[in-house]
Amino acid sequence: MDIKTKLNDSLKDAMRAGDDVRRGTLRMTLAAIKQAEIDRRVVLDEAAVLAILQKEIKTRRESLEEAEKAGRADLVSAAQAEIAVISAFLPQGLDPDELKALAREAIAETGATNMKEMGLVMKALMPKVAGRAPGDQVSAAVRDLLQG
Repeated sequence: MDIKTKLNDSLKDAMRAGDDVRRGTLRMTLAAIKQAEIDRRVVLDEAAVLAILQKEIKTRRESLEEAEKAGRADLVSAAQAEIAVISAFLPQGLDPDELKALAREAIAETGATNMKEMGLVMKALMPKVAGRAPGDQVSAAVRDLLQG
């Protein structure tokens, strides 16, 4: 079952259960996916849907940081709940050791030797980690390996 179908099924379950947080979060996520499909005029594949889910989580993490700075406990808990709902649809994340191993493979595959070739490594690596690690963690791992 693809992710969009799982999201829709979970939305229906949340509506039946009266779970407002889950329902609202899933509606916003599905709306972001639908908007991306309309903008690009294509039906998104799994990798693109995973990327949108990652982006939605990143947005909520930024909101979480701002709410913490402002001392708004209500917004902090709401953002954490939304992150938990969306995270349930992502594949199991990579631990740092697995990420470093994949980054080493991508560096060997591309033959990169310095930071100027980081883009080539990222281009080769991102499809392998799609949805399992945020881009900032991936780039940090590649940067560490190329600089070290």
